[in-house]
Amino acid sequence: MRERALVWLAENVSAHRLQHILGVEQMCIELARCHQIDPERAAIAGLMHDLAKFFKSNRLLELARQNKIEIDPIFETNPHLLHADVSAIVAKEEFGTNDPEILDAIRNHTLGRPQMSPLSCIVFVADALEPNRGDTPELEAMRRVSWQNLYKSVQQTCDYSLKYLLDRHKTIHPRAILTRNWALQIVTEQPEVAISSDSKHQ
Repeated sequence: MRERALVWLAENVSAHRLQHILGVEQMCIELARCHQIDPERAAIAGLMHDLAKFFKSNRLLELARQNKIEIDPIFETNPHLLHADVSAIVAKEEFGTNDPEILDAIRNHTLGRPQMSPLSCIVFVADALEPNRGDTPELEAMRRVSWQNLYKSVQQTCDYSLKYLLDRHKTIHPRAILTRNWALQIVTEQPEVAISSDSKHQ
């Protein structure tokens, strides 16, 4: 299935986007192994998370409506935010992906969702932190946290994305804030996780 997906992606996304997708796939595998999640399922979710990234706005809206996805006013005016939900539809219809947790991880990779599964958290974090995103000190520090504390990483990823959107006066979907607050609550209730100085990812 991976080879078929790669052929499909090569025809439907840019070369730059495909490089990002492969980076997400690899980071999903590594994070899954680190956090004792099935790496094969993580790889599938990472490979398929952006299937609909280059769909036109009208196609995203049409597919969302056909599949009974709730379209709120923010989705209506920013249809690109639907690409995560629609990518899950394509994964199911085009590639026969029926695993509910994989489909949820694809759906949740952009805005997140409170009560996300660890698999969804992995794809959410990998989408933002895979190596092709850059090597600034801030991103490197966030990557180190991702190996140690998945929920802290989700919270930091949300903070990073929200700051980006605020600085550029972009619309923020309420679900992104709910995701951040959910992850923050988990982190606040957790005992402090020490970051090992001999971690192979430092």
